[in-house]
Amino acid sequence: MEIKKVGVLGAGTMGAGIAQVCIQAGYNVVLIDIVPGIVDKALAGLDKAWAKAIEKGKATAEAVANYKTLVTTSTDVNDFKDVDLVIEAIVENIDVKKKAHKQLGEICKPEAILASNTSALSITEIAAATNRPDKFVGMHFFNPVVVMKLVEVIPGIVTADETTQTVLEVARKIGKDPVLAKESPGFIVNRILVPYMNEAANVYQEGIATLEEIDKAMKLGAGMPMGPLELADMVGIDIVLAVCEFFYNEFGDSKYRPSLAFKQKVRAGHLGRKTGKGFYDYSK
Repeated sequence: MEIKKVGVLGAGTMGAGIAQVCIQAGYNVVLIDIVPGIVDKALAGLDKAWAKAIEKGKATAEAVANYKTLVTTSTDVNDFKDVDLVIEAIVENIDVKKKAHKQLGEICKPEAILASNTSALSITEIAAATNRPDKFVGMHFFNPVVVMKLVEVIPGIVTADETTQTVLEVARKIGKDPVLAKESPGFIVNRILVPYMNEAANVYQEGIATLEEIDKAMKLGAGMPMGPLELADMVGIDIVLAVCEFFYNEFGDSKYRPSLAFKQKVRAGHLGRKTGKGFYDYSK
């Protein structure tokens, strides 16, 4: 199946980034969020990114003018009725995602592919809520979407090979270097990365070192470009905690037990960069 028109559900940081790379690859894109303000903010962000690209000589004014003709925004999911692929990038909650994809399955044309930008959840379970589990696949992007080359492509147990191959092709067309992963909690990257951040939070909670020393140690001693607690702030501590809890429930293994430090930060509303405060204070 040839993909010509892409729908993106969710216009937050990830959704806006996914929309941008799809537009720049020449796809017609329908970007939808049920909150009008979020759609407006995403569109303003695209305009700003493209203006900066022109200023730096990375794009021409003509190219940017063409990009703007390829994007349509809406707050009504019924506007996905004629897209070939929908990439969902909403809250990391399986019940919310199942409800959204059930609705998408009823709205989209029968041959359309549905994809979820989940970072850890079961592709098979979400797919089962739709009327097209064979046309459902995981498509996990990384933040910032425009910069990060990786997309994890994860078929569920009934995903058709044609669906997987089509999505791999789309990922390559939008400038990504996809990897194929079997379905398992956290897939590849988060299965390894989230326990790493969780253990760093435990070290901090136990008072073994300050957060600055923990991050410095991992950057200088392990060659990490960013410390684990800095990374948790960038990802969003609430998201990291949710994935930890999911791993703990799925595997039943104490090594995945979420750090109390994560729980305390979330209870305080200190979610990281997006709230201005996490392990570090970004409000200054």
